[in-house]
Amino acid sequence: MKAVLYIGHGTRSKKGADEARAFIARVSQRVDVPIQIISFLELTDPSIEEGFRQCVERGATEITVVPLFLLAAGHIKQDIPEVLAAVRAQYPDVSIKVKDPFGVQGKILDAVAELVRETVGSVGILDQVLIVGRGSSDPDTLADFALITEGIKKRLGITGVSVCYLAAAEPRLQEGLTAVMDNARGRVIVIPYLLFSGLLIAEVTAEIRKWSKQGQEIYHTGILSSHRVIEDIVMERAMER
Repeated sequence: MKAVLYIGHGTRSKKGADEARAFIARVSQRVDVPIQIISFLELTDPSIEEGFRQCVERGATEITVVPLFLLAAGHIKQDIPEVLAAVRAQYPDVSIKVKDPFGVQGKILDAVAELVRETVGSVGILDQVLIVGRGSSDPDTLADFALITEGIKKRLGITGVSVCYLAAAEPRLQEGLTAVMDNARGRVIVIPYLLFSGLLIAEVTAEIRKWSKQGQEIYHTGILSSHRVIEDIVMERAMER
């Protein structure tokens, strides 16, 4: 019997965990697989091991693993494979297929541009966009954000697009936001390049509020999973052979 095991990052935020579960509940309605379980790498239950066990106990003999991760960094390259290696040893008779993270896709960048326009309307040449990534020391992730930045510039028709990070890479959020706001001649639109709410989104929102209180014209697109295309991608990953 087939199963899909979705793997989220995990968060200490109840709101973020609830969003991830609600997201998978919507996706599950569109995926024709009898067993579908969401699990988390850290901080949130069930763990990957527990989610896998639930699949097997419900009769799964083939499990498709779908990581809910935007880009390939340390969690995708090391942490999740290590956990799955232990699971494979424990359940040697279960077939496991692991799907890739989302990666830099044109339809995701199209969706990001749509979120910007839904937030502020048409984008002017003087407006600036700040993309906020989770952050990673992995050079591939930094290269991905360079591609994302160029893709957003092209889609919005502006040159003022920059990126900052919440951890593990420079510039950090406060530095990046200050640089953009100090040079802003139009509106500033912040794009948190994150799937779900959580403590990281709360940090972004708090910084934006500080600038808003100073009378600066600054906007916040919200999380990426609010766009239907993210559901579509997860559904496609889950249904791929």
